Amino acid sequence: MDVTSTALPDIKVYRPKRFGDSRGFFTEWYNARTFAAAGLADVFLQDNLAFSAAAGTLRGLHFQKPPHAQGKLVGVLRGAILDVAVDIRRGSPTYGKHAAVELTAELGNQIFVPPGFAHGYCTTRPDTLVVYKVTDLYHPETEGGLLWNDPELAIAWPLDAPPQLVERDARLPRLTALGESPFIYEGSR
Repeated sequence: MDVTSTALPDIKVYRPKRFGDSRGFFTEWYNARTFAAAGLADVFLQDNLAFSAAAGTLRGLHFQKPPHAQGKLVGVLRGAILDVAVDIRRGSPTYGKHAAVELTAELGNQIFVPPGFAHGYCTTRPDTLVVYKVTDLYHPETEGGLLWNDPELAIAWPLDAPPQLVERDARLPRLTALGESPFIYEGSR
Protein backbone atom coordinates (compact mmCIF):
# COMPACT_ATOMS: atom_id res chain seq x y z
CA MET A 1 0.00 0.00 0.00
CA ASP A 2 1.39 3.36 -1.04
CA VAL A 3 0.25 6.33 1.05
CA THR A 4 0.87 9.92 -0.03
CA SER A 5 0.11 13.22 1.62
CA THR A 6 -1.77 16.13 0.09
CA ALA A 7 -1.81 19.89 0.61
CA LEU A 8 -3.83 19.23 3.81
CA PRO A 9 -2.18 17.02 6.46
CA ASP A 10 -5.38 15.12 7.30
CA ILE A 11 -6.14 14.15 3.70
CA LYS A 12 -4.24 11.10 2.48
CA VAL A 13 -4.22 9.19 -0.80
CA TYR A 14 -4.00 5.39 -0.69
CA ARG A 15 -2.96 3.15 -3.56
CA PRO A 16 -3.37 -0.58 -2.98
CA LYS A 17 -0.86 -2.87 -4.67
CA ARG A 18 -1.80 -4.30 -8.04
CA PHE A 19 -0.62 -7.61 -9.41
CA GLY A 20 -0.69 -7.63 -13.20
CA ASP A 21 -0.14 -10.11 -15.98
CA SER A 22 -1.22 -10.55 -19.60
CA ARG A 23 -4.88 -10.85 -18.55
CA GLY A 24 -5.01 -7.57 -16.62
CA PHE A 25 -4.54 -7.11 -12.87
CA PHE A 26 -5.79 -8.10 -9.43
CA THR A 27 -5.99 -5.81 -6.41
CA GLU A 28 -7.57 -5.87 -2.98
CA TRP A 29 -9.65 -2.71 -3.41
CA TYR A 30 -10.30 -2.62 0.31
CA ASN A 31 -8.78 -4.76 3.06
CA ALA A 32 -9.38 -3.52 6.64
CA ARG A 33 -6.10 -4.98 7.92
CA THR A 34 -4.01 -3.45 5.12
CA PHE A 35 -5.64 -0.03 5.47
CA ALA A 36 -5.24 -0.12 9.27
CA ALA A 37 -1.53 -0.91 8.86
CA ALA A 38 -1.36 2.16 6.57
CA GLY A 39 -2.98 4.33 9.25
CA LEU A 40 -6.67 4.18 8.28
CA ALA A 41 -8.60 2.06 10.78
CA ASP A 42 -12.03 3.71 10.45
CA VAL A 43 -15.04 1.39 10.31
CA PHE A 44 -17.18 1.74 7.18
CA LEU A 45 -20.95 1.17 7.32
CA GLN A 46 -22.15 1.81 3.77
CA ASP A 47 -20.83 1.59 0.20
CA ASN A 48 -22.06 4.00 -2.48
CA LEU A 49 -21.72 4.00 -6.28
CA ALA A 50 -22.21 7.07 -8.44
CA PHE A 51 -22.26 6.92 -12.24
CA SER A 52 -21.83 10.08 -14.32
CA ALA A 53 -22.44 9.88 -18.05
CA ALA A 54 -20.81 13.18 -19.02
CA ALA A 55 -17.39 14.62 -18.35
CA GLY A 56 -17.84 17.86 -16.42
CA THR A 57 -20.39 16.41 -14.01
CA LEU A 58 -19.87 18.05 -10.63
CA ARG A 59 -21.14 16.58 -7.36
CA GLY A 60 -20.66 18.54 -4.15
CA LEU A 61 -19.44 20.05 -1.99
CA HIS A 62 -21.26 17.91 0.62
CA PHE A 63 -20.98 16.84 4.25
CA GLN A 64 -23.12 15.34 7.01
CA LYS A 65 -23.23 17.15 10.36
CA PRO A 66 -22.63 15.47 13.73
CA PRO A 67 -23.83 13.22 15.20
CA HIS A 68 -23.87 11.52 11.77
CA ALA A 69 -20.71 13.00 10.25
CA GLN A 70 -19.20 10.78 7.58
CA GLY A 71 -15.66 9.95 6.66
CA LYS A 72 -15.40 8.87 3.01
CA LEU A 73 -12.94 6.56 1.24
CA VAL A 74 -13.37 7.49 -2.44
CA GLY A 75 -12.05 5.77 -5.57
CA VAL A 76 -12.82 5.41 -9.26
CA LEU A 77 -13.71 2.10 -10.94
CA ARG A 78 -14.06 3.58 -14.45
CA GLY A 79 -13.00 6.97 -15.76
CA ALA A 80 -11.44 9.80 -13.76
CA ILE A 81 -12.31 12.64 -11.39
CA LEU A 82 -10.79 15.61 -9.66
CA ASP A 83 -11.65 14.95 -6.02
CA VAL A 84 -11.75 17.91 -3.60
CA ALA A 85 -11.87 18.12 0.21
CA VAL A 86 -12.39 21.47 1.99
CA ASP A 87 -11.49 21.83 5.69
CA ILE A 88 -14.49 23.23 7.59
CA ARG A 89 -13.35 22.46 11.16
CA ARG A 90 -13.55 25.47 13.52
CA GLY A 91 -10.08 26.35 14.82
CA SER A 92 -8.22 24.34 12.19
CA PRO A 93 -5.03 25.94 10.86
CA THR A 94 -6.22 24.93 7.37
CA TYR A 95 -9.86 26.10 7.73
CA GLY A 96 -11.27 27.02 4.30
CA LYS A 97 -8.33 25.44 2.45
CA HIS A 98 -8.71 22.48 0.13
CA ALA A 99 -6.85 19.50 -1.26
CA ALA A 100 -7.51 18.38 -4.84
CA VAL A 101 -6.43 14.97 -6.12
CA GLU A 102 -6.93 13.29 -9.47
CA LEU A 103 -8.35 9.80 -9.01
CA THR A 104 -8.39 7.42 -11.97
CA ALA A 105 -9.36 3.83 -12.64
CA GLU A 106 -5.91 3.23 -14.13
CA LEU A 107 -4.07 4.41 -11.02
CA GLY A 108 -6.45 2.70 -8.60
CA ASN A 109 -5.81 5.45 -6.06
CA GLN A 110 -8.28 6.34 -3.30
CA ILE A 111 -8.63 9.38 -1.05
CA PHE A 112 -9.86 9.41 2.53
CA VAL A 113 -11.89 12.48 3.49
CA PRO A 114 -12.47 12.48 7.26
CA PRO A 115 -15.42 14.10 9.04
CA GLY A 116 -15.04 17.87 9.18
CA PHE A 117 -14.40 18.31 5.47
CA ALA A 118 -16.82 19.24 2.68
CA HIS A 119 -16.33 16.86 -0.24
CA GLY A 120 -17.02 16.98 -3.95
CA TYR A 121 -15.69 15.92 -7.31
CA CYS A 122 -15.83 16.69 -11.00
CA THR A 123 -15.64 13.99 -13.66
CA THR A 124 -12.91 14.48 -16.24
CA ARG A 125 -13.99 11.65 -18.54
CA PRO A 126 -17.37 10.40 -19.73
CA ASP A 127 -18.94 7.26 -18.24
CA THR A 128 -17.18 7.61 -14.89
CA LEU A 129 -18.04 5.26 -12.04
CA VAL A 130 -17.12 6.40 -8.51
CA VAL A 131 -17.26 4.18 -5.43
CA TYR A 132 -17.02 5.37 -1.87
CA LYS A 133 -17.25 3.83 1.56
CA VAL A 134 -18.68 5.93 4.40
CA THR A 135 -18.30 5.73 8.17
CA ASP A 136 -21.95 6.53 8.97
CA LEU A 137 -25.26 5.82 7.30
CA TYR A 138 -27.07 8.44 5.23
CA HIS A 139 -29.16 10.82 7.35
CA PRO A 140 -30.80 13.48 5.13
CA GLU A 141 -31.67 15.70 8.11
CA THR A 142 -27.93 16.24 8.74
CA GLU A 143 -26.98 17.17 5.16
CA GLY A 144 -24.94 20.28 4.55
CA GLY A 145 -22.80 21.71 1.82
CA LEU A 146 -20.82 24.54 0.31
CA LEU A 147 -21.16 26.23 -3.06
CA TRP A 148 -18.87 24.51 -5.55
CA ASN A 149 -17.63 27.78 -7.11
CA ASP A 150 -17.29 29.91 -3.96
CA PRO A 151 -14.51 32.39 -4.88
CA GLU A 152 -13.13 32.20 -1.34
CA LEU A 153 -12.36 28.51 -1.84
CA ALA A 154 -10.52 29.14 -5.15
CA ILE A 155 -10.94 25.58 -6.42
CA ALA A 156 -9.57 25.12 -9.94
CA TRP A 157 -12.22 22.75 -11.27
CA PRO A 158 -11.29 21.13 -14.63
CA LEU A 159 -14.15 22.69 -16.60
CA ASP A 160 -14.29 24.20 -20.09
CA ALA A 161 -18.04 24.87 -19.81
CA PRO A 162 -20.60 25.12 -17.01
CA PRO A 163 -20.78 21.82 -15.10
CA GLN A 164 -23.54 19.25 -15.14
CA LEU A 165 -25.00 20.12 -11.73
CA VAL A 166 -28.20 19.47 -9.80
CA GLU A 167 -30.19 22.49 -8.64
CA ARG A 168 -29.61 21.66 -4.97
CA ASP A 169 -25.82 21.95 -5.40
CA ALA A 170 -26.19 25.23 -7.30
CA ARG A 171 -27.96 26.74 -4.26
CA LEU A 172 -25.54 25.68 -1.51
CA PRO A 173 -24.13 28.51 0.66
CA ARG A 174 -20.69 30.05 0.49
CA LEU A 175 -18.18 29.35 3.25
CA THR A 176 -18.84 32.75 4.88
CA ALA A 177 -22.57 31.91 5.08
CA LEU A 178 -21.90 28.59 6.79
CA GLY A 179 -21.87 30.38 10.14
CA GLU A 180 -20.38 28.49 13.04
CA SER A 181 -19.21 25.16 11.67
CA PRO A 182 -20.62 22.08 13.44
CA PHE A 183 -17.11 20.58 13.29
CA ILE A 184 -14.33 21.39 15.77
CA TYR A 185 -10.62 20.91 15.06
CA GLU A 186 -9.14 18.49 17.59
CA GLY A 187 -5.68 18.13 16.07
CA SER A 188 -4.49 16.17 13.08
CA ARG A 189 -5.35 12.51 12.64
